[in-house]
Amino acid sequence: MDIQNQIRGVVSKMVPDKAGISNGVNEADVMNQLRQQGVVDEIMRHLQMNGSQNGKPATHFTDGTNHLNNPLAKKANIDPTRRYLYLLVNGGRAFLEHLEDPEALPGQKVSAYFTLHIYFRNQRFRSRPVPCAVEPEFDEGFLLELHKESAGEAGKIIDITSMLSVSDPIHLVLIKTDAVGDTTLVSSHFLEWRPLLTSKQGLIRLSLEVLGTGNESRVPVGVLDLQLEMFPKSTQSIEENVVRAQLEMEKSRQADKERLFLVYAKQWWKEYLQIRESHQDRLVKLFAQDENGVKRPVSSYVKPLRAGRLLDTPREAARFVSLMHHEKVQALGGGGRVEQWTSTHAFLCRNRGDCEDHTILLCSLLLGFGLNAYVCVGTKLKGSVHTWVMTISADGAITFWESLNGHRFLHVPINPNAPPLDKLSRPNYPYKTVGCVFNHQSFYANSQPSDSVEVCHFDLANEAHWKSMSSDAIISDQGLTTAWDDQLSYILTPALAAYETERLTGTHMKLLGVPCHKSPVCDEIINCRGDQVKLGIRVKVYAYPESACATWIMFACKYKSIV
Repeated sequence: MDIQNQIRGVVSKMVPDKAGISNGVNEADVMNQLRQQGVVDEIMRHLQMNGSQNGKPATHFTDGTNHLNNPLAKKANIDPTRRYLYLLVNGGRAFLEHLEDPEALPGQKVSAYFTLHIYFRNQRFRSRPVPCAVEPEFDEGFLLELHKESAGEAGKIIDITSMLSVSDPIHLVLIKTDAVGDTTLVSSHFLEWRPLLTSKQGLIRLSLEVLGTGNESRVPVGVLDLQLEMFPKSTQSIEENVVRAQLEMEKSRQADKERLFLVYAKQWWKEYLQIRESHQDRLVKLFAQDENGVKRPVSSYVKPLRAGRLLDTPREAARFVSLMHHEKVQALGGGGRVEQWTSTHAFLCRNRGDCEDHTILLCSLLLGFGLNAYVCVGTKLKGSVHTWVMTISADGAITFWESLNGHRFLHVPINPNAPPLDKLSRPNYPYKTVGCVFNHQSFYANSQPSDSVEVCHFDLANEAHWKSMSSDAIISDQGLTTAWDDQLSYILTPALAAYETERLTGTHMKLLGVPCHKSPVCDEIINCRGDQVKLGIRVKVYAYPESACATWIMFACKYKSIV
């Protein structure tokens, strides 16, 4: 049935027959009925596919035309001095888990939908939501820029030989969102794009089998039909055996690095146990398993992140991380907790993760602000395994950052031989023991007589208190900029934010307040009884990056006082 017949059908149902009593049909009622029937959405979809595109185009767009005959039918902002990869996702196949999806809730068109996230060389893209099905219809393109950062913004276009040395893969993350908004990490795949360099036409098509995550990391979840194209097209191509040899050489080098690090880690661990027998019971975490079931050194998860103008201060970064949903990964069939350290990109895409994911993200952001930050692995007061962030200031002051709620605690070690402290003088942080601390460049294991946080000294340079790993064995080439000049403007951002806050609040002003959901006063306000009682409510939503938000609700009441 075409659109015209759909409109006639809706109108005919609303207009009563001659025998009925008619009060007239309102235009607004007709429009509401057309919206509920999906006719308006269908009209808009046809207009987007067939109508002309006005305004400034974007580098990420949906293409509803025939991609095989005209792969780049719509305009995009392409700089002629840059080289681009055009990744086209034609659709999916064999997502058999969705053969019998549950019915959608009332008022919703679908029960769940897929979202595909792309990350490539500090560029991030996200597809539109697609209903979950055996054959999801993504039909979307992404324009990825290839550029050598060392060449600068005025550098010439990268040639095909230099492209062969660009080893960064394309990270594809597939997220499923259900009817109530809960997200699930379906797949996380690193796509090798360099076989495109062997094509004389500058175009290849491939069917990518994506695997699950966690316990299902070896189980296929579906197939994505992809197309890769180079813009502008190169007049040259590279022989297939040359590309294969380059990929095998990189894989061999990485395997050698992992083997050498494993040999070194075993010897290091043996030396650590020789210091004290009780060290074997401490939480010294050398390796962790990611969402794809790959065990990696824990230091490889941390990488300095600069949030640009999205986050102004380290405290704002801590607030942002605390707004990410906390969820523990459960074992299939129940049982205990499963250890899974998710990659930063996958964690941001899902907007949900365990305490390790929150801690790594917060540590990476604090490192981006220029702080001397470390991830701490230990236990909480009740004995459960936990991670948090520690920063060391220039004067040696130790600050703990709790990534799940954004709280900060100042640490001052207690003398174990001193008289017992009263309850008010004891530390208020929820941490009991600490086994090791690490960041992207260093790793330290606690070798003090006691691993209790209260008596621990975090003088990491003291070899009698901390056994360090060789920095040469930890640091790998991650393409990080370490020159302070490049980060100077970013580091000045917190100072500017502090100046603005001072102007807003003043230097002699004091603010007192209590959140309503933590105070019994809120119940007294809502249930207030009296003469001329009037209630007031105000809601304020603070938006943060990655769709995170903080919502505050404040109630107030006024009444005629008798006293």
